Amino acid sequence: MAFKLVSFTGDQDFELTADRAYIVGRAVTSDIPIFDPTISRRHAELHVTKAGVTVKDLGSSNGTFINGARITDGTLAANDSVTFGKVVFQVKSLEPAANRLATSAQSLPQAGGTIVKQISMSGGVQAVVLGDQAKVADAPAAPVAGGGQLKVDAATQAERVARKLSLLLDVSQKLSGELDLDKLLTRLVTTTFDVMNVDRVSVLLVTEGGELVPRVSKSRLGDSSAQHVPRSIARKAVEERVAILTDNAVADDRFKGGQSILLQSVRSAMCIPLMAGAEQVLGILYVDNLTATNSFSDEDLQFLIAFGGLGAIAIKNSRFAEQIQREAMVRSNFERYFAPNVAAEIAQQQGAVKLGGDKRPVTILFTDIRGFTSMSEHMSPESIASLLSDYFTEMVDIIFANGGTLDKFIGDAIMALWGAPIPHADDVDRAVNAAIAMQRAITQLNTKWTAEGRPSISVGIGINYGDTFAGNIGSHLRLEYTVIGDAVNVASRLCSNAKGGEILISDPLYQALKNRPAVQARDPLSVKNRAQAVPVWQVKV
Repeated sequence: MAFKLVSFTGDQDFELTADRAYIVGRAVTSDIPIFDPTISRRHAELHVTKAGVTVKDLGSSNGTFINGARITDGTLAANDSVTFGKVVFQVKSLEPAANRLATSAQSLPQAGGTIVKQISMSGGVQAVVLGDQAKVADAPAAPVAGGGQLKVDAATQAERVARKLSLLLDVSQKLSGELDLDKLLTRLVTTTFDVMNVDRVSVLLVTEGGELVPRVSKSRLGDSSAQHVPRSIARKAVEERVAILTDNAVADDRFKGGQSILLQSVRSAMCIPLMAGAEQVLGILYVDNLTATNSFSDEDLQFLIAFGGLGAIAIKNSRFAEQIQREAMVRSNFERYFAPNVAAEIAQQQGAVKLGGDKRPVTILFTDIRGFTSMSEHMSPESIASLLSDYFTEMVDIIFANGGTLDKFIGDAIMALWGAPIPHADDVDRAVNAAIAMQRAITQLNTKWTAEGRPSISVGIGINYGDTFAGNIGSHLRLEYTVIGDAVNVASRLCSNAKGGEILISDPLYQALKNRPAVQARDPLSVKNRAQAVPVWQVKV
């Protein structure tokens, strides 16, 4: 037996085999490293067995959950979800495709059966819920129909409708005030118990990859086995976008082959898709009773549709708020290093602040103030800080204006990049243009500082172009976007050999230029770990 653990966001997956144990944790040395603050250093341990994947929580701070239920020990089957802290994964079977297809064919819904009612949700929630309400006005004193599990007391049908609308308004206020998705889903499930007599409630959400993953479940009976939603019912609700009411799911021919129904002894159930629009399904809301048949009425289904509509709006708002918060965090972090428009573009990219990176060609620029150490010995700390602040501000503005990335300050030196994280076809030309603009700006600064009685400076600049590893390096607590590789070392050596006012570029960079400036050849540069010297060009400013 072999399985794959796939993250809810789809950016991580791990294959699990039966020949070893897997430690899940925040540490880089973990078998399954998850760099999230809700994950403990040693969070959980996984083993593959004939029965599935066994999970043991290792005393984590934020817990381990199987299909929404917190566990100490448990077993995962294919398509189950497991949550470490707040990071959700789903278990995928790696059995041969023929076996998976055979299993899938056995569980396809058949024709016939005892579905009492199914309502298409493609037209939107409002059309479904309000369709029968006009009839109430024709008989305002009509007695209340019996049956159903909705917790609403009223003497007449008109009064009952009014109380249901009041209840929905109250639910809307409760849900709209919560933007944390986990807390929102928990509140949605808890509120369902408050307004309806049901045994179990579950919320499943659709991932970006289209998988339906359990997020929160609760059982009035308290048994952990009640956390599973019958897959045949859930699949029908999502694929056909229909709200389902069934009085006896075990006897329903449409759900033949759905072994989870038989194992759970589902008698009466309702399942509705959580619709973000006329066609987009965010997930499902599922409720059932395990003992009584004929327990739900048409009114219950209509109310659950309206209730779920409010839940879907709240989920959509929560995700939108989460996206805004993430983008704000990324932008505040990255605007120190990238031009504002580049930072905004990075913020909109999903997973922009993950660990790791990729190999890519990058242009690297270094600047260094010549003789700054000896010059600073004769200056006060305040004067040094003021001079560097003015200098760095001018240089960074030029880097950003030319679409570059500020990698870091190294004392009085600057390291800047072009081609990462957002590449452009003319990155090499942009870097050289920035260097020329820097030298001209330094001339203007010196004129201004001399008039103010401040010391002048001279700066050497070196630029190289080549393959690097570019990405976010560090820990989950602190990430730094940078580049690593031999191309960086060559750029640094070029800068070290540049005299004040000079710009030295490598031959690979010169060959990559689309618009070549006036240059003159310099003596080749010897670089550590290279057998041949590097050809060098000096750009005329």
